[in-house]
Amino acid sequence: MNSRKKQALDLLWNEPYKIGHWVGFKDLTILHNEWLRSFLYADDDQTLLAHRGSYKTTDLSLFLAIHTVIQPNENVLFFRKTDPDVEEVMTQVQKIMGSPVMQRLVRDLYDTDLQLVRSNTTEISTNLCTSSRGVSQIVGLGIGTSITGKHADIVVTDDIVNLKDRTSRAERERTKIQYMELQNICNRGGRFINTGTPWHKEDAISTMPNVRRYDCYSTGLISRAKLEKLRQSMSDSLFAANYELKHIADKEAMFKEPKFTDDERLIYDGLAHIDAAYDGEDGTAFTIFKKQLDGTIVGFGKRWDRHVDDCINEIALHHKRLRAGTIECEDNADKGYLRKELRNNGLPVHGYHESMNKFLKISTYLRKNWKNIIWLEDTDPEYINEILDYSEFAEHDDSPDSAASLLRKIDTKATYRNVTGGI
Repeated sequence: MNSRKKQALDLLWNEPYKIGHWVGFKDLTILHNEWLRSFLYADDDQTLLAHRGSYKTTDLSLFLAIHTVIQPNENVLFFRKTDPDVEEVMTQVQKIMGSPVMQRLVRDLYDTDLQLVRSNTTEISTNLCTSSRGVSQIVGLGIGTSITGKHADIVVTDDIVNLKDRTSRAERERTKIQYMELQNICNRGGRFINTGTPWHKEDAISTMPNVRRYDCYSTGLISRAKLEKLRQSMSDSLFAANYELKHIADKEAMFKEPKFTDDERLIYDGLAHIDAAYDGEDGTAFTIFKKQLDGTIVGFGKRWDRHVDDCINEIALHHKRLRAGTIECEDNADKGYLRKELRNNGLPVHGYHESMNKFLKISTYLRKNWKNIIWLEDTDPEYINEILDYSEFAEHDDSPDSAASLLRKIDTKATYRNVTGGI
């Protein structure tokens, strides 16, 4: 064995994380080297749970690139929550494989140049593969994609549990079923690698094997000052789940356990509201509510971290799809600007002057009605999460403010367009 090949093998066995440093991931530590070596060389199924911002997905991207080189005839099926999530990682893997360091490693190991013979947002294969099976070395899929007929030597899941699993019981059950179905596609002698962050005590992570946990205190990746800032920006329960990797009851939370429905017809002819962002760190929130004869309220919410001007087209699409009526919007700050813009886009709108304290409004109208609200399944998880995390000192309150403002309008007997069965 020549010295260059021996050096390459020693690097890949002992310190593969250095490849990450050479391709730009300078923050990877000895801990990430331990994770990466486990992904590459362990024989058993494993589940790595690490806090948010711990670079576990970066480490997984390195694994996918390196494994494709050192075990070219093994195939990997890689799953994330959605197709766009998959594309993000697959693009990163391709960049790693196209880097000078990976090209050099392949020349040292195989005395040939590394070529990507198939390279897109869902599949990667190289000229190193000599298997006659005809499958790509890496196939990336959203967790909800059909897996009929697929098989793999290694099944990798990354963040298949996310914010939506925290807010929706139906989503938690759906993810559990999807994860169970993956058990049938792993080849005999194959293995599972799961990585993620828990969001709820009953999510799919609770069913995963051989769990190793790395909380925000054990990794040393986040300073104490930064941790305190993060702690102040969210509810105790969310911080505990995402950074301490444990579940606690949020005793002080105003809003818990949202309910959902997939029957969007129930919201037709509802009233709408926009909480607009113009600058700074505020977001734009859009809400629709329709009160039913039995007193329940069917709701829909959407939130953007954008100026309201950049949200109007999407708002119009949601408004049309859900057949909403008049849109209420505050005109204190903008002197009626948003009202004019909405009218110019053909949307029915009514402006009002806001004089009520925001915390009082949310703690009165949203809190009083919360148990009666049933949200549409396609309500934005970010919107619901902002409500669940709300307190008097919350960093963001656009969604609960929009919901409370609209509920106040309904409570004061707002009229609906084409009302059938509403108030």
